[in-house]
This record gives sequence, structure tokens and C-alpha cells, in this order.
Amino acid sequence: MIEVEELRKQFVVREGRVRKMRRVVEAVAGVTFSVERGAMLGYIGPNGAGKSTTVKMLTGILVPSAGHVRVAGLEPSRQRIQLARRIGAMFGQRIQLWWDLPLIESFELLRHIYRVPDARYRANLDAFRDILDLDPFLRTPVRQLSLGQRIRGELVASLLHDPEVVFLDEPTIGLDVVARQRVREFLAEVNRERGVTVMLTTHDLSDIERLCERILIIDHGRAIYDGDIPALKARYGEERTLVVDLEEPGPPLEVPGARVEVVDGPRQTLRFRGSAAELTAAVAARARIVDLTIREPDIEEIVRRIYERR
Repeated sequence: MIEVEELRKQFVVREGRVRKMRRVVEAVAGVTFSVERGAMLGYIGPNGAGKSTTVKMLTGILVPSAGHVRVAGLEPSRQRIQLARRIGAMFGQRIQLWWDLPLIESFELLRHIYRVPDARYRANLDAFRDILDLDPFLRTPVRQLSLGQRIRGELVASLLHDPEVVFLDEPTIGLDVVARQRVREFLAEVNRERGVTVMLTTHDLSDIERLCERILIIDHGRAIYDGDIPALKARYGEERTLVVDLEEPGPPLEVPGARVEVVDGPRQTLRFRGSAAELTAAVAARARIVDLTIREPDIEEIVRRIYERR
């Protein structure tokens, strides 16, 4: 569905107040990847890494400086109108609904813009109304909607015309826990039931962990990791955590291959590498255990480590 080869984008920046200096900034520096039909890809990176620039080239908003890109078999910058009918997009806080119109009238306008057959439009709208619980605010002007309600409306707007691929930039930003979960369930169902290919960029790594099978990390315009989340944890999650509750408080445990980070009464927290079973046996040989928990590396911590190393 998406094919990207050695994609680059350069911008010219002029600096200085009196004597303007011309500097070339490479926002995307030779990224290569592909996305199969029906997949969900998490595309992440720190601010300024080149994520949004990549998405804008994939949707035809920006023209690449070099490289090749095809989406749904089309070249985005050259075939923007044809591509627009086959993709959906949602760019963070940038609104695509009509501010002073009721939400339902925005949907009606989009139906005419995309020339969606009436029967298909009604079927899609009914399905989305049910999944996202739109009825309580369907006839409310967009400017009066809460952020969570507007995000749900934006998602429907990007999917009403049955796109084959949808690009979502920060779709859960600013949402409360309930609204975030509703949006995640909606995206999972759209992907599962309709086979829509989803490319998701976000700083909320819990979205990635719950929705995406594959993660692509970009930094300074270059891809630094491409694979699944378990492989990411295996490769970069060097240490795990053992939290052990002892029968009685005591000094920090001295166990080969582990170090004690926290002692809180009878509870001790150890960081370790290697076999959890061997560590547990070593701890049990030194003290009486009441309970224990093994914590796997947190994906957010792993990604933070990767950024820091870069």
C-alpha cells in the first residue's frame, strides 16, 4: 500500500538580521520502508525528527527533494486528486470540519466533495455513529464540541469515503482516558473489519503498543529501527526489574548479576539481566520471599534510551 525508497526533503532556511545566510536543512534524509495492505504502522520519533514531513510527502502536500514514494499505486505529488479519493488524513489539531456548522452538515458536505454514493454514506455514518456514540452531539456546531467530541468527528470525516489508507497524526492528543480508549477501539475495528491500512504518528507510545504490530522509529530524518515491539524490547530492553516482598525488612540483597535500586521496608527492587528464574532462586536462598513481580522493560523508557543514545 505504501512504498518509500530513499525519500529526502530539504528546506532552505535564511538566518541573520542584516546579512542573510542561506542554510539547507535536511528534514528527511533517505528513509526507506514499505507498508502492506491492511497493516497498522506506528511511525514515531522526537520533535523535529521528520515524521510530519514524511506524512505530508505521502499525502501529496509536499514534493520530495529526492527519492521515490507511491501510495495505493499512485505518486502523491503528481496525482494528488486521484490519491485524495483513496486516502484519509487527520493532522493533530488542524481541523477539517466546518467550524460554524453542525457536525452532521460537515459530514454531508464531505459526502458531496468525495462523491460518496448515498447508500454507502448512510451505511458508513450509521456504523460510525454506533461505534463512536456520535448521536448526543451530531447536530451541535463544531465550535461548541469538546476536544474529545471533535476528535471523534475528525476521525469520521477522514473515513466516510472508504479510504484504503489513513494517515493519523496525534489522534488521541489531549483526550481523557475514556475518550482515548474509545478512539483506540474504533481504529482497531476499522482496521480489522474494513482492512484499512493505518499509519499512526504519536508521542503517546501506549497508542502504539495497543494498536500497532510494527513500529518505525525515525530520528534526524533517518530510520533507526523498523520491526515489531517484542523485538524492540529484546534488542534495547537490556534490563528487567524484580520487585520482591520479603518476610522481614533487611539490608540490600547481594545477588550476582543484579543490583538493588530501592529498599522500602520488606520490599526491594532489583535491576537485572539474564534469567529471572536463576535470580529468583538466588534471592530465595538468601531470604524468605512472600511475593514477587517481574516487570518487563517499558516501551516508553526503551524509546527514551534510544533517543538519548542518538
